[in-house]
Amino acid sequence: MQALHTLLGKVEFVAQKAGELIEDAAINRDFLIESKSFNNLVTEVDKKTEERLVSQLGKLLPEAGFIAEEESVAKQSADYQWIIDPIDGTTNFVHGLPLYCISIALAFKSEIILGVIYNPINKELFSAYKGGGAYLNNRPIQVSKAEKMEHSLFATGFPYDDFEREKQYMEILNKLMHNSRGLRRLGSAAIDLAYVACGRFDAFYEYGLNPWDVAAGIIIVKEAGGKISDFKGGNDFLFGEEIIASNGTIHNELQSFIHSGFKSK
Repeated sequence: MQALHTLLGKVEFVAQKAGELIEDAAINRDFLIESKSFNNLVTEVDKKTEERLVSQLGKLLPEAGFIAEEESVAKQSADYQWIIDPIDGTTNFVHGLPLYCISIALAFKSEIILGVIYNPINKELFSAYKGGGAYLNNRPIQVSKAEKMEHSLFATGFPYDDFEREKQYMEILNKLMHNSRGLRRLGSAAIDLAYVACGRFDAFYEYGLNPWDVAAGIIIVKEAGGKISDFKGGNDFLFGEEIIASNGTIHNELQSFIHSGFKSK
């Protein structure tokens, strides 16, 4: 296994080259769109980008397995696992909204040790590795310094196919609107997490997520000085389908607020 900082530079390059494919498709607006399930879209660009990522990342670390959204490669049992989303925010991509990204993470025995999030339209490259700090276009980033929820700007994601907790979700949304500076819904969990890491958001929460939605963002937020948990305050946020990411200072208050709202699940 090569040094993480050396590997990170190579992964950044892979992400940027794959981003060129997405950028070209976004300009030409000529691609096939399919529906995997209700409100869950996939394009041929997602598939081609994932195939390229799997090919290039496989060369960087042949011993690693893959967890990939579009399943272009079968999940393999291995200590090291690449966790990738070729386009996080496909619906935005389909509609021409420039809020989507490539998300790449490397896990060792389920611990995320490296992450890259790249928005090819805005040319923003977020990256981090364990113990190495977090960066935006090679400049160090840190989470915000907000100390209270009432002084915070939050990000979240609206349920699109899991509406079992819709009532509780809307009640939490309503209360946060009255106890914060506002909420935003960008349509890409990976970008939401990256924005927490660089201080644009003070916190982000969502349920119904997959590992490839959050994996890269987890390490980037942590290395930027933030905190991650599930809704109960525990560590089941990679595969547990729910996550809270914050600047750390407001985390306990927000976590208690959200857990209390969902406790009737």
